[in-house]
Amino acid sequence: MNKEFHYMPITSISSGNGLELANDLYYETNQIVNFCFFGNPNLSNEWVLIDAGMPKSFDHIMDLAEKRFGEKHKLKAIILTHGHFDHIGAIFDLIKEFNIPVYAHEKELPYLTGEKNYPEPDGTVEGGLIAKLSPLFPNEGINLGEYIHVLPADGSVPEMQNWQWIHTPGHSPGHISLFREDDQLLIAGDAFVNVKQDSIYSVLTQQREINGPPRYLTTDWTAALNSVKKLQALHPKRAITGHGFPFLEDDLNEQLDYLVKNFNTIAKPDYGRYV
Repeated sequence: MNKEFHYMPITSISSGNGLELANDLYYETNQIVNFCFFGNPNLSNEWVLIDAGMPKSFDHIMDLAEKRFGEKHKLKAIILTHGHFDHIGAIFDLIKEFNIPVYAHEKELPYLTGEKNYPEPDGTVEGGLIAKLSPLFPNEGINLGEYIHVLPADGSVPEMQNWQWIHTPGHSPGHISLFREDDQLLIAGDAFVNVKQDSIYSVLTQQREINGPPRYLTTDWTAALNSVKKLQALHPKRAITGHGFPFLEDDLNEQLDYLVKNFNTIAKPDYGRYV
């Protein structure tokens, strides 16, 4: 366990901003990506982290956890929607600090045990400046050793009662989303996002726009569409995605319907290495 990604000098106007989506779920934007804290600070100082931010985000995550859960806060587990560099930035430091398990889908494990690297980001894909710069992004796998665990086969989420994980591949083979039926709250990861992630202007300004997974790292567009359809069928009322502002409006289902019907126009690029 010695992999460390360098700081990436890209950010957005919403970096450092967050919102409580439920009394036990808080999200915050770290530069250009979102992570979530699960845990009710009124009941316990224990919490679960969903995704681990950009590289060099450990100190910020720790400061935020102390503010939310108190000085003696205790991280219980990390749940990964997937293992791309912008979702695992603080993971080694967090494991070292808390000695906690990390959970991911079994098809994501080759990239989290050092067996494989992710496919190289596609700088040729149709899209904006970030897509063109994407070959600069890290794609190396990491080795979490004894700390990585496969999510339970029954769909339950460790340390997150009443939540279920859903396999939503396309952006990566083992990508998952999380759903709680009680309040129809969805953590979508990068299965779909609320910003045009390949556009530098949209990312910097966080312009709201439902879209498919980030183009430059998505390798299976048929699976990506099927994953959006799977999440659409849940009829979520609110959703936080890996990038962009949360969906809090009453029209989330209408937006998902629109994305599904127009996926090949809105989300899927016309050309690129993985199209």
